[in-house]
Amino acid sequence: MKISSKGTYALLIMTYLANHYNENRYISLKEISENENISYKYLEKIMITLNKNNFLDVARGNNGGYKLKSSPNNYKVLDILKTVDENLLPVKCIEEECDKKDNCSTIKLWSGLYDEINSYLGSKTLADYIKEGK
Repeated sequence: MKISSKGTYALLIMTYLANHYNENRYISLKEISENENISYKYLEKIMITLNKNNFLDVARGNNGGYKLKSSPNNYKVLDILKTVDENLLPVKCIEEECDKKDNCSTIKLWSGLYDEINSYLGSKTLADYIKEGK
């Protein structure tokens, strides 16, 4: 399993917005792009996905931008990664048909690892990553 740049950036974006949640302001794409060093164009694509999945509140115009739709406590890391289509499988055969699955001596290991990954990421929220003093 390897988290793609899309997944990594989605988490960076969401933690950036979480760190500014109490400011009750909309954050521009330009600000996020500059502060997180993410290409503006790539950022736009990720924001479309996050917005379509109801993670964000969007405002248009000069003071427009993005902010979290609800408290950082309500956003699980697992949900964010799955929203941007991250594949968290350690091996393909967990979800795909495999003729060796019934006799595979390692399937329990991979299934257990997959369960642990999901459990860990499902237990973490954006609130866990808010910087102190914000």
